[in-house]
Amino acid sequence: MRTPTLFTTAIGTLALAASVGAHAQASGPIKVGLMLPATGTFAALGVAIENGFKLYVQEQGGKLAGRDIQYFKVDDESDPSKGTDNVNKLIKRDNVDVIVGTVHSGVALAMAKAAKDSNTLLIVPNAGAGDITGPMCGPNIVRSSFSNWQPGYATGVIAAQKGHKRAMTITWNYAAGNETVKGFTEAFEKGGGKVMKDLNLPFPGVEFQALLTEIAAQKPDVVFAFFAGGGAVKFVKDYAAAGLMKTVPLMGSGFLTDGTLEAQGEAAQGLITALHYADNLDTPRNNAFRKNYAIAYKANADVYAVQGYDAAQIFAAGLNAVKGDLAKRDALTAAMRKVTVDSPRGKFTLSAAGNPVQDMYIREAKGKDNEFRGVAVKALADPGRGCKL
Repeated sequence: MRTPTLFTTAIGTLALAASVGAHAQASGPIKVGLMLPATGTFAALGVAIENGFKLYVQEQGGKLAGRDIQYFKVDDESDPSKGTDNVNKLIKRDNVDVIVGTVHSGVALAMAKAAKDSNTLLIVPNAGAGDITGPMCGPNIVRSSFSNWQPGYATGVIAAQKGHKRAMTITWNYAAGNETVKGFTEAFEKGGGKVMKDLNLPFPGVEFQALLTEIAAQKPDVVFAFFAGGGAVKFVKDYAAAGLMKTVPLMGSGFLTDGTLEAQGEAAQGLITALHYADNLDTPRNNAFRKNYAIAYKANADVYAVQGYDAAQIFAAGLNAVKGDLAKRDALTAAMRKVTVDSPRGKFTLSAAGNPVQDMYIREAKGKDNEFRGVAVKALADPGRGCKL
């Protein structure tokens, strides 16, 4: 007679444990893993993304869906070879509920694979690698930023509309650069132009002189460039110093001048770029965001801050839908993917592959701002090639 009693007691204990576990999923702090660059050429970008994410949380009273937020940070080192080991610190050591990261596309690909293998929720606040919302797409992976293809494609549209016929491109030889150039080429050639030659150098190299000499010799109608961070500062200054600004118009993905204008100084003035954000978008949402960001961090917000802010908005939408209960993963991820984000950049939705469907703006560098000059493409959706959900 004792065996059934023991058996019943064991079942009751398991049921109690399950109940406590389920309750724990809906209470206590939510563990947010921030895997962003803290050193190297992209360090300032990582700071802006983190600041943006935390600003939104602060605006909600320091909680999301009524739950406290606990942060765990790992420097991604902008090194793809260390990506898997670094992200596993958050997944396996810290047992985070969601990972936010990163900037470098090569590192983000390693993160996406690890997130997919472990079914960890991943929000990408910058890296635009096509595979993340292409062949590697998954219900647990969304992006609050862009695909590399999008700003490249939008710049190609602008260049073709300006009547340019012969172009050269220049970038680092890595995923972000190569995919952005492909987007530019697709739109530019669809608009009647021809890309004469693609120039590149290893990431994060900044020895541009030989490539600038080749541009001067070839004399294209326009040059399209993709660089970011410290590399973008050096490239724009070198391009101007070579006298090319006066003979060969330079255009770029918006990252050429975002977060870099002050350092680029006079060399960048007048540069035309395309991106999903412009500093002076005169909307109540953007004005309030920029004011709050400046007060909180004593700095001007940029596109990286916006992307971090919107990563928090997307995560909050999922949490609110399940009242903070992380055990309801399917409902949480479904709500994240269905959200219309009221972003400082303008409202946007997510594609079936989890990438923003958003307006791409024409911007002109003026003073310390990338000023709005028009819409290059309305509601541009990345094709999500290879995504099978």
